[in-house]
Order: sequence, then C-alpha cells, then structure tokens
Amino acid sequence: MAWDFETDADFQPHLDWVDRFVREEVEPLEHVLVSPYAVQDPLRNRLIRPLQAQVKARGLWACHLGPALGGPGYGQVKLGLLNEILGRSAYAPTVFGCQAPDTGNAEILAHYGTPGQKRRWLEPLLANEIVSSFAMTEPHGGADPTLIRTTARREGGEWVLDGQKWFASSSNYAAFFITVAVTDPDARPHRRLSAFIVPADAPGLRHVRDVHLAGRKPQGHAHGYLAFEALRVPVDHMLGGQGDAFLVAQTRLGGGRIHHAMRTIGEARKALDMMCERAVSRPSRRGTLADKQLVQAMVADSWIQLEQFRLLVLRTAWLIDKHDDYKKVRKDISAVKAAMPKVLHDIVSRAIQVHGSLGVSNEMPFFDQLLASYVMGLADGPTEVHQITLAKELLAQVRPGDEMFPSQHLPTLARKAQERFREAL
Repeated sequence: MAWDFETDADFQPHLDWVDRFVREEVEPLEHVLVSPYAVQDPLRNRLIRPLQAQVKARGLWACHLGPALGGPGYGQVKLGLLNEILGRSAYAPTVFGCQAPDTGNAEILAHYGTPGQKRRWLEPLLANEIVSSFAMTEPHGGADPTLIRTTARREGGEWVLDGQKWFASSSNYAAFFITVAVTDPDARPHRRLSAFIVPADAPGLRHVRDVHLAGRKPQGHAHGYLAFEALRVPVDHMLGGQGDAFLVAQTRLGGGRIHHAMRTIGEARKALDMMCERAVSRPSRRGTLADKQLVQAMVADSWIQLEQFRLLVLRTAWLIDKHDDYKKVRKDISAVKAAMPKVLHDIVSRAIQVHGSLGVSNEMPFFDQLLASYVMGLADGPTEVHQITLAKELLAQVRPGDEMFPSQHLPTLARKAQERFREAL
C-alpha cells in the first residue's frame, strides 16, 4: 500500500520545536517591531538575529533551498508542514530564512545569476543581510505580462530602462529589484521581455510613492510605485538571456504560489483556533456559544474546509517533489492558488461572527487576516487566471464525444447493454 499520511518520525520533533518556538519567541515580535524586512532597524536586528541563530543551529534555516545553497533540501512536503506553522506569524518566515519575495528572487539568482551576481546579491540575500523586491507589475497592465510597457535599450555597456512599476513588494527596504522590461518589441509576446537586476541606488530609479495595504501601519514595508527614468544598469545585470524573462519569472512563481498556500494554512488554522476558543469561553443564555448549533456548524464547516485544502496543498507538494518540475504540476498549483483565498476568507469571516463586536474591532487580528485573503486572491496571479489555467489543462485531457448523445446517455447505454447481454436476457 503506497498511501501514507504519517510525518517522518525524525522530522516530527523539528515540527514540535518550531511550534513552541514560533508561539513563544516569534509571535511576540509582531507587537514591538515595525517590519520583518527592516534590515536597517537596530532593534529589529537585536531581537531577530539571536532567533535566526537558534534556527540555524537546529538546521532549519532556509529550508526551501537545497544543500548547494545552504539549505537542508527537505523537499516541498516537509517544507509544507513547516510553513503551516510559520504561517501563524508575519515574522516567522524571516526568522527561518524563507520570507517572500526573497525566496523566489533567490531561486532566480541561483538558477540564472552569474558568479559575480551571486556573490554580490545572492549570498547576502540568503543570509538576510539584505532584502529584495520583484518589480514586474505595471499600473496600467495588472497581472498580464504581455502588456508590459517598460522598455530596455542597449547603449554601449549599459541597458537603459524607461517605464513604471507598481506594487513592488518591500520596495522601501529592498537593496535590489528583479524587474522585467521589453527588449525585443517585435518578437513574439513571450520573447519580448528580459529580466534585470536593478540596484536600489541605480541612477534614474525614482520612488513615486510607497503604497501600503489598507489598514496597515504606514511605517511598515511598502509596495512601491516606481519610475524608471533613463535608469542605467550595466550589461551584466541581465538575468538569463535576452527574451528569457518569462522563463526566469516562472522559476519563482511556481514555488511562490505553493509556499503562499502552505503559509495560508497556518493563518487559517490560527483563525479557527480563535473561533473555537471563543465558542467554548463565551457564555450565552444557556451554556456557551459552543452549545449553539449554528456555531457548531461554523466550526465544522471551517475544519472541513481547512483539512480539504491542506490535503490538496500537501498532495501538490508531493507531486512537485516527485517530478521536480513545476510545469508538470501546473494545474495542481493553479488549483491550490484558486482555492486559497476563499478558504482563508470563509474561516476568518466565521471567526469574526463568533467574536461579535470584538471581532470587528482593532483589538483582534481578524481584519488583517481578512485583508490577507484578498491579497492572496491577487498575488502571483489573480484567482480567475488560475481557474482558467486549471480548466484548460483539464479540458485538454478530454476527448470529444463522437455520437449525437453524451457518453452517459441512459437510453443509449441501456440499448448497448441489451445488445451485449442479448443471449443471457
């Protein structure tokens, strides 16, 4: 029997330690620090660096990476089990060296970076000495990369970039940006774009403004609105070859989507835990809220929804480990990405309802979680795009019927069965 849902016996003690460590040491950071990405903040470093040292001592640093890059090479299933715990806290991924968007940018640099690029950018990024940003989206074009207008033209030993980028994550703390620009306007749509490393101090890079998520502290990490105004970078700052931007971007997006889903499980479970605690603690006219059938239905529906999603995520992680090729798991990753926002939204919404007026106040974390559910519906491609991708992949495997009525048309099936069993009948 090949099916097995047991966690490896040697890995479970790691998970038990991580669970205690995150609850006791990491979650309190959210109440005293401004941002996990503020690597220039002395207080942040004074509190986070010792925790990172403990993680490294346990061999749990940068678990998304293979041994060649300083990670343990656990694979996606173990990473999923770990990220379920880390998803409870905004600071936990940074403490464990697996925070977005740095993880995806590190994958790009590992695959496409030159030795010089790796020394300058990848090594300090993996050590969390710096943070990075991915600047692809543009104000007019949303999630469709074929609509990108930013251009890059070759002038001697430099590329000159002109255009605008929107919602570049952690832009106000980033030491560099990985960005995409049109280098071959007359090429096929998927060969028009090239990827570049843009240092934060590059001539011609202007921060139009910092954009923050609604309700978030304006002093935290921003999603930048950037302008490239005759921005110049050396020729050796291109990643991959000319026209390879789609290939470069997919290196980070497949992993980024499944990792978002893994962390979302932790966020949703946190909301479910709060809902259950409230239900058994809050008195009502007869007993507690936990005695109310509608509250029981909310708890049951939330648990079922979360466990269904968790199994889908872990199965997808297993397929990634099996094939070692995100392309072969494309439909499964799209399914995870499409399901993720609704799971978090629904569970958080029920938790708010069970908490009543306290649930809609700023004294509980629910609205931050609710906002996160909408962000998850947009980050790394909107839900609708992934629904379309999944549907196309599924329908491509189906052969059209060659008769007037569908293959499961009952009168037709009955006639064929009668013909087959005529002698017995």
